Amino acid sequence: MIRNRILAVVLPVFGGLCLIALWAILASNIQDLPSPLKTWQESKIYILQPLDKRGEMDQGILRLAYYSLFRVAKGFLLGAVIGTPLGFMLGLSKVFNRMFDPVIQVLRPISPLAWLPLGLIVFQKSEPAALFTIGLCSMWPTVINTMSGVRSIPQEYWNVAKVLRLSRFQTFTKVLVPATLPFMFTGYRLSLGIAWLVIVASEMLTGTPGVGGFLWQEYNSLIYAHILLCILTIGVVGFLLDRMMGFVEMKLRAL
Repeated sequence: MIRNRILAVVLPVFGGLCLIALWAILASNIQDLPSPLKTWQESKIYILQPLDKRGEMDQGILRLAYYSLFRVAKGFLLGAVIGTPLGFMLGLSKVFNRMFDPVIQVLRPISPLAWLPLGLIVFQKSEPAALFTIGLCSMWPTVINTMSGVRSIPQEYWNVAKVLRLSRFQTFTKVLVPATLPFMFTGYRLSLGIAWLVIVASEMLTGTPGVGGFLWQEYNSLIYAHILLCILTIGVVGFLLDRMMGFVEMKLRAL
């Protein structure tokens, strides 16, 4: 037991050190790529003063991440509110599925870089355009996984509901939702990851404060160490979001 806990800490740390070593080797052979040490030296003010605000984009990395996460939360919730019932309807109704599945398959592969300009045309402002893009691009895993969960419910479950004469609401809450929940949360985890990816792209295009906006500004200023800081921040936050959603799923399954 103790050995497993030690390995659970040591192995990820060793993997991280290997990545840093590879980074240092590449930096020594690529002229404009900052080394880990140089990245730390040029970026430490954003890390050691993570909540400071010195200007519109000159802010601590946690404050910038907060702006991005707040937009992601709103866009993700929008996608989940639309995508979950849509997935249920696609799974329950064959007619509804035949009507809208082709439409979904056409819309699903469209890049957020294509949706964002449309959002700017429709809403005329960057904030609602970003939420529109995040919600639309992130909802598809929720739709597809919820639909798959409904379709995978064994016929015996429906038969038991009929025998017990459960109402539609009782069937929904006692049979449909519990049986579909694992699929739904798989969709939510994928959707949250996509939402985090989309916000970075949307902030880069609109120039709004956040990790993506800061990254684009520093790229235009040729400050490559700050670009690497943003990349690492995006990766760490994405990892934490995935773990958070997995923890929530585990707790709900235990109820």
